[in-house]
Amino acid sequence: MNYHILREIADSWVLLALFAFFVGAVLWAFRPGSRQTHRDSANIPFRHDDRPITSKEQRP
Repeated sequence: MNYHILREIADSWVLLALFAFFVGAVLWAFRPGSRQTHRDSANIPFRHDDRPITSKEQRP
């Protein structure tokens, strides 16, 4: 294999595979069941806003 063959493969099939991966990742992130997961992740900094966490509340 020389450089030109690898370049043609990268310009066509690898580009198509990366595009398919990107579309899959976007669809996975915006799937209907993920709303609660994203909401929980977004609220992590505010979980103990009213008082500091105690050693009993820490998760292993």
